[in-house]
Amino acid sequence: MNSPNPNISADLPRIRQLDEAAINRIAAGEVVERPASAVKELVENALDAGARRIEVAVAHGGKGLIRVTDDGHGIRAGDLPLALARHATSKIDGTDLLNIASFGFRGEALPSLGAVGRLSITSRAPGEAAARIEVAGGRMGPVTPAALTRGTVVELRDLFFATPARLKFLRSDRAEGQAIADVIRRLAMAEPFVAFVLRDVSDGGEGRVIFRADAETGDLFDAMRGRLARVLGADFAENALRIDAEREGVSLLGYAALPTYSRGAAVAQYLFVNGRPVRDKLLIGALRAAYADFLSRDRHPAAALFVECDPTFVDVNVHPAKAEVRFREPGLVRGLIVSALRHALAEAGHRASSTVAGATLGALRPETAAPRAYQMDRPGPRAIAAAYAAQAPAPLSPGLCEPSARFEATEPAPEAEVLPLGAARAQLHENYIIAQTETGFVIVDQHAAHERLVYEKLKRQMAENGVAAQALLIPEIVELSEADAARLLDHADALARLGLGVEPFGPGAVAVRETPALLGKVDATALIRDILDELADLGDSQTLQARIEAILSRVACHGSIRSGRRMRVDEMNALLREMEATPHSGQCNHGRPTYVELKLSDIEKLFGRR
Repeated sequence: MNSPNPNISADLPRIRQLDEAAINRIAAGEVVERPASAVKELVENALDAGARRIEVAVAHGGKGLIRVTDDGHGIRAGDLPLALARHATSKIDGTDLLNIASFGFRGEALPSLGAVGRLSITSRAPGEAAARIEVAGGRMGPVTPAALTRGTVVELRDLFFATPARLKFLRSDRAEGQAIADVIRRLAMAEPFVAFVLRDVSDGGEGRVIFRADAETGDLFDAMRGRLARVLGADFAENALRIDAEREGVSLLGYAALPTYSRGAAVAQYLFVNGRPVRDKLLIGALRAAYADFLSRDRHPAAALFVECDPTFVDVNVHPAKAEVRFREPGLVRGLIVSALRHALAEAGHRASSTVAGATLGALRPETAAPRAYQMDRPGPRAIAAAYAAQAPAPLSPGLCEPSARFEATEPAPEAEVLPLGAARAQLHENYIIAQTETGFVIVDQHAAHERLVYEKLKRQMAENGVAAQALLIPEIVELSEADAARLLDHADALARLGLGVEPFGPGAVAVRETPALLGKVDATALIRDILDELADLGDSQTLQARIEAILSRVACHGSIRSGRRMRVDEMNALLREMEATPHSGQCNHGRPTYVELKLSDIEKLFGRR
């Protein structure tokens, strides 16, 4: 640790100005982390230029070639050298760094790419001749005439050839190619009226198309839904809820999937601010909080959400890659996301994901068809009679139980079948209700369904009457830093509504005087520190509410109809009607479906009737 630094002389070090090439290579390390970063910068430039069609071609995961072709307004021949100069841009004038309405604004991407690779730009502005300029390792060539109909073609070869050490840290061609595809998909979601094409030309020629999304038509929501179906799949579009909310000048648009269409990892969460794809802790935390009451901890929601606001309301200049943002009023944005999503989920009522039925039908595969039988292979009459006798059911032995199924002998009211969950026809294994609808039938898990109904009733009661608090005989003093104590006391009113009473107790300490009665004996110090951790991470805390709701969930579980209980027909139909009238009844408290709906047409296909 005490050995001398070989890069610093023993004499007093002198301060020197780095040359332009070194400065650009250092800047490139922040702006261009990998080939996907270069693609993102170049495609965003094309979008800023008003392109309606963007084609990206890559070779060897973007290490060998990245070519972005667009039909935007192009660059004048005289401006090409300036486009490769650091901090030169046409998107802002430098007087207001908060009012930014474009993807790019720093003027760093093109000079950084030219510093670490072999970059060429061919462009044609309206009414002018096309021109071309090249730069390799920071050395710029002259502007030369070129042939191009319109727009711009940016070609980057041998990325990081000028900084070979960076190449060693890149992943395989396949992994880098997947990262590029993810960037294109995210930008395509943000711009549904722009056509995108991604090709892999590693083997030369036109290559193979990795991703294609034609420009959508119609209004914004129709275009957005069509693009999301193309990027995320038709299942997402079919099981997603439309989100359209506005509060104090901030709007939230997009689609969020039903809780039963959840994922095992947070891989289907796409968040945008003024059209810019971001990975922001505030937005991710708000999305998680909105679904907290409907998914277990190992499941994650799927959503594509677009926050739109005045550019001066958000600072996008807080991260080299512009992947994070900072809102002037983060609480407003978080509250808008949570309330809008919960409102949409409540309006969905008892609806469950259609993929549940698809998975069920997949499990009900018919047996493999029997091979063709020829006349000489057919059994004779005696063999057939013997086979029928062998297949006849044997009489039940004394003491053996009949199958666990009960069927309704009387004819229920036909109007019940018109209702969404139909009319109860049978109960199987004392747990599954079979109900007939107009177009098929429904299988209901009676315990899971009733558990959700009881849970929603308990939550309504808690919202109406508040959370009962129990006063501590001796207040518990929790020692904190002054900053943590102030942060906690800023949320004292919200915590009090949940039954947790905290008061200041000198500098850097709080006194816990009340705790939620539902939680019983509470380790107040541990609870306070958990809340503070979440406040520091997300700016808000759902820890206490989550604990209270977990208790309500357990109470609902123990107070609901148990598996194994035989139900009368009127009880089964009453359960179905209550499910139809209760929000979120399509999934249990852990995000699993409470019922499966199978269409008669799908069932007939299983038996080869269609």
